[in-house]
Amino acid sequence: MSKHGRILVAMSGGIDSSLAAVMLHEEGYEVIGMTMKTWDYASSGGTKKETGCCSLDSINDARNIAVSLGFPHYILDIREEFGDYVIDHFTGEYLEGRTPNPCVLCNTHIKWDALLRRADRLDCESIATGHYAHIREENGRHIISKGVDTLKDQSYVLWGVSQESLSRTKLPLGHLRKSEIREMAKERGFIELVTKSESYEICFVPDNDYRGFLKRRVPGLETEVAGGNFVLEGTGKVLGKHQGYPFYTIGQRKGLGMAFGQPMFVTEIRKETNEVVLGVDKDLYRDGMLVSKLNLQKYDHIAGPLETVTKVRYKDAGTPATISQLSDDKIEVLFHEGVSAIAPGQAAVFYEGDDVIGGGWIMKSFRQSDASQSQHQTGDQVALV
Repeated sequence: MSKHGRILVAMSGGIDSSLAAVMLHEEGYEVIGMTMKTWDYASSGGTKKETGCCSLDSINDARNIAVSLGFPHYILDIREEFGDYVIDHFTGEYLEGRTPNPCVLCNTHIKWDALLRRADRLDCESIATGHYAHIREENGRHIISKGVDTLKDQSYVLWGVSQESLSRTKLPLGHLRKSEIREMAKERGFIELVTKSESYEICFVPDNDYRGFLKRRVPGLETEVAGGNFVLEGTGKVLGKHQGYPFYTIGQRKGLGMAFGQPMFVTEIRKETNEVVLGVDKDLYRDGMLVSKLNLQKYDHIAGPLETVTKVRYKDAGTPATISQLSDDKIEVLFHEGVSAIAPGQAAVFYEGDDVIGGGWIMKSFRQSDASQSQHQTGDQVALV
């Protein structure tokens, strides 16, 4: 009988999740490894060779670790539920003029639920992943906090995990640095994990061409949306024609297809009129935003204005901001200084020190100078972009 009980470990075949499984096995857990098949590369229509967490090589790498240590390994096919939820959401967000974050959505709405359901069937008390973050319990709540390796910290992508799910989750790598993980793999003879390249692409867009994916996913889209106007920030002056609003993202500079005599950036996407607004660098800055579809971790409610550091994208260092909860499912964020390229559809995550207060999806951003703000305004009352 195991020392700590039975645990289901999500194993992508990469070094982080593999070492998480190895560590738990060495600690005396009865480990069961599980690799999730989320996407069939052949159906993506892309041209790049299959790589990453869903490839046959990655599945075999995970299985080899399990076999070498003598614990079971299973493959979980969740392509149908993944496609119905994550890929449909990804496509729909671009068609609404927003910029989706499918990896966060997959983590919090697909993988955790899928793992916990299988954990129950396999009589596992808990699950584990190879994310660089911590979980602790305080005042009856389970709180995600940053991992010690600031370059690898993944607390941002875990804001949406529910309290119930966190109560059954272990993150063995939170107290380690990536360099230590590599050294541990070497010491145990898993050299192939150390030399294995890491994939940072969206798993179902293996060629990293989301525009091509949308065109294949929505036949006729390119023709339907082509011919809209590039317009100038502030004046609305028509600058030229673009290829269609879904093929642009906030902050984009390259690939606009026109020369303007100075660097120009996408500052706003207007689905209703098929317009893409362009401006210079300073036009990208906003000092407020509205965030919805909340999941709070550290507190069950934000009682009043709260000082935070708020991130608007994964690699964002974060900006000091005051947040106010306007309703059960909406928070207003007022930044202490302007933030560039806030993209509706991305995740906003609120921090208090190293702790994740919670997060949500960015609805709209605004300049405070554009309208009088109050804690009781709704999204429709704010001058938004």
